[in-house]
Amino acid sequence: MATTSRSGSAPDDEDSNSTPAMRRLRRLSLHLLQPSDRPSDSLVPAACAGKRRAGGLDADAAALTAYLRGRHRAMQARVYEFYVARPELQTPVELPTAAHRELCFRQMSALVRDAGVRPLTLMASDPAEYFAVMEAVGGLDISLAIKVGVQYSLWGGSIINLGTKKHKEKYFDRIDNLEYPGCFAMTELHHGSNVQALQTTATFDPVTDEFIIDTPNDGAIKWWIGNAALHGKFATVFARLILPLQGKGGEPADMGIHAFIVPIRDLETHAVLPGIEINDCGHKIGLNGVDNGALRFCSVRIPRDNLLNRFGDVARDGKYTSSLPTINRRFAATLGELVGGRVGLAYSSVGVLKVAVTIAVRYALLRQQFGPPKQPEISVLDYQSHQHKLMPMLASAYAFHFARAYLVDKYSEMKKTEDEDLSADVHVLSSGLKSYITSYTAKAISICRESCGGHGYAAVNRFGGLRNDHDIFQTFEGDNTVLLQQVAGDLLKQYQQKFKGGTLSVTWNYLRDSMSTYLSQPNPVTARWEGEDHLRDPNFQLDAFRYRTSRLLHSVAARLQKHMKTLGGFGAWNRCLNHLLTLAESHIESVILARFIEAVKSCPDEKTREVLKLVCDLYALDRIWNDIGTYRNVDYVAPNKAKAIHKLADYLSYQVRLVARELVDAFDIPDQIIRAPIGMQSEAYSQYTQCIGF
Repeated sequence: MATTSRSGSAPDDEDSNSTPAMRRLRRLSLHLLQPSDRPSDSLVPAACAGKRRAGGLDADAAALTAYLRGRHRAMQARVYEFYVARPELQTPVELPTAAHRELCFRQMSALVRDAGVRPLTLMASDPAEYFAVMEAVGGLDISLAIKVGVQYSLWGGSIINLGTKKHKEKYFDRIDNLEYPGCFAMTELHHGSNVQALQTTATFDPVTDEFIIDTPNDGAIKWWIGNAALHGKFATVFARLILPLQGKGGEPADMGIHAFIVPIRDLETHAVLPGIEINDCGHKIGLNGVDNGALRFCSVRIPRDNLLNRFGDVARDGKYTSSLPTINRRFAATLGELVGGRVGLAYSSVGVLKVAVTIAVRYALLRQQFGPPKQPEISVLDYQSHQHKLMPMLASAYAFHFARAYLVDKYSEMKKTEDEDLSADVHVLSSGLKSYITSYTAKAISICRESCGGHGYAAVNRFGGLRNDHDIFQTFEGDNTVLLQQVAGDLLKQYQQKFKGGTLSVTWNYLRDSMSTYLSQPNPVTARWEGEDHLRDPNFQLDAFRYRTSRLLHSVAARLQKHMKTLGGFGAWNRCLNHLLTLAESHIESVILARFIEAVKSCPDEKTREVLKLVCDLYALDRIWNDIGTYRNVDYVAPNKAKAIHKLADYLSYQVRLVARELVDAFDIPDQIIRAPIGMQSEAYSQYTQCIGF
């Protein structure tokens, strides 16, 4: 669309007594009714798109990029270059489901067999590099990232994390080179989040030394199983381990949920094996490159060695042994080893957010609408309302970038040390960050679409595909609401330990160090401080976040104790559920801000550090303003200070707008990965018109 200037006389002769609303309407009428001085068919560059305003910071995109780049950017570049050089492997905008599935499998095969990437080896040796590869392939097609995740994080990860030496020797290399495509069969028609209630059974037969896998009813059909409909040859099946005659009175003993390797297709002919029924879950809202299927088992026999026996084993005589004494502890240990999927989703979701924000910001810099009389139109990002939509989102992308790096470092350390306390910490941290980041990204994509107007609705500009493909991130690997409850539950556990004199895990240190301070009455003097230096002090910002979390924790603990007397544990939890979810989100926001502040402090380049400090301040003050009611209710913030926070957050959004181009360029996402014409670094309109045939 042409970038045109609007003509018309200035409203100098307006009645000085007219209302502001009337003056605004008259001014808008000039933009809407007067003809353009420039030919309507001209395509010109956006003159103000890159204009630097007085008073803004100088941002060096290259320096920002250098600081943001992880250790494995070279691997990501290698993956990008591989797919860019193979146009036949790039996913077109419109593609039928069947063709998309076959293309997705070819994309994964080429990554392994032609590019020489060994994802399972990376996952075992350096999880950070594995997650970097996942983000890179997700840039090509999110379906590909999920298919790779099913093959390696889930199917391969179950062998690494739940199996023992014999399983790794037999399966590791063949999974890594894609000779053994597989599935992760946990979810059932009637049960997803409540894994302990799964109904599929694995009954030991001591006569034949085999397990018999059965689907006892339709509710136990394995559902939404990735790779099952077409490509999988094996499945890790989660089932109840049943031992005949070992219960009370000679009854069968239910030993709880265990994982079993079940072949589902012939290795040579690819035919479905006897006793197994596979059906296709069909076309989905998104991720149609992944072949989700449903599995039913009818007396399927597998060798005893196919039990993944790291946490529990069955001997030839049917005797059960485990280093963990209870079903609950074995179950917790089993699920605790599967947190890599949540880490991967949090990591990939940040990548999706970066792409969406980059497209929206670049287009907002390019697109020009209205302006002062007799002057050129201005960039839509110069409007305060547009800055309010996009700049806090851009700040969040930076905040999440540093938070995910922290999560991956903790996860990598956990895999090396196998420290139980660290494992528990990573379990809760991954639950919280996966839930918070994926929920935020899902909402942000829709806001980005809206901010790009009608052009954001074009499929070629990607928001529809990103939204549909990413939406399920909020559900699989743990429903977000369920995961937040795990965070809240752990906070309450830590809170109880604090008052019993116990130790707290690293992530919750601030509760140990400052609980008494945060639970005391707010200082009436500091509650009124409104100076910019004070509001931009990271100590004030982090204290505010942590004060809110501590107050929420203290109050919900009191409410639970009160309601348990009449409603019992489950009823009390349900009565306080919204309170608990708010607590969990508040804590995760505190963790994210702490990591951002640390990243700013650690930045070696002064100018880059100043820019990051600006972005961090916006992230913090925008979050405080969004929940200003909580701070006002407990007098943590006086009315004058609340007003100052609001005013400063708006000003910081404006300041971030001045370096918005450099901030999105610093993500260093190649145009071939962005792909949306309106998100290109140059000649966006020209590329857009070419896309539709001009």
